[in-house]
Amino acid sequence: MSTSFDFKDLQRRMDGAISAFKSDLASLRTGRASSNLLDPIMVSAYGSQMPINQVANVTVPEPRMISVSVWDKQMVGAVDRAIRESNLGFNPIVDGTNLRIPLPELNEQRRKELVKIAHQYAEQARVAVRHVRRDGMDNLKKAEKEGDLSQDDVRSRSDKVQKLTDDTIAAIDAALVEKEAEIMHV
Repeated sequence: MSTSFDFKDLQRRMDGAISAFKSDLASLRTGRASSNLLDPIMVSAYGSQMPINQVANVTVPEPRMISVSVWDKQMVGAVDRAIRESNLGFNPIVDGTNLRIPLPELNEQRRKELVKIAHQYAEQARVAVRHVRRDGMDNLKKAEKEGDLSQDDVRSRSDKVQKLTDDTIAAIDAALVEKEAEIMHV
């Protein structure tokens, strides 16, 4: 039995691609405020890029308002800049160390932009899954070359890897369709 081919590892990595994709989708706005909306935003802080939740507290006091409480007074400008420069279309109102972000109503054009962003996230997830598949197939070829696996074993495991890949991409597509319907729902 080969130690160079680990099907569970491939499964784990593909599941990771799906969960990263779903977390990206959760950050897309669908009309209601959510603290997840700011998750993809990185702030230039202390000489490096940091997620916004490591320099501030993000809360949702009202359905159409996000509140960001910056912990370090000197970081308020950097957090404000990071939010404005993200492609999320937010204009924060600075009030001391707090930033209030009112969520505008979604118009048709903004909904279409959000759908495009969701499609980009889906494509990134599909590419990640295909990379995992390629790694698995390379490991199988290597194991065959080294004599660890017979051609029949390689073929059956290749089919298994391909089925896992197809199922994972189908799950990504299903999540995308669901999110697209949620975004376009008025």
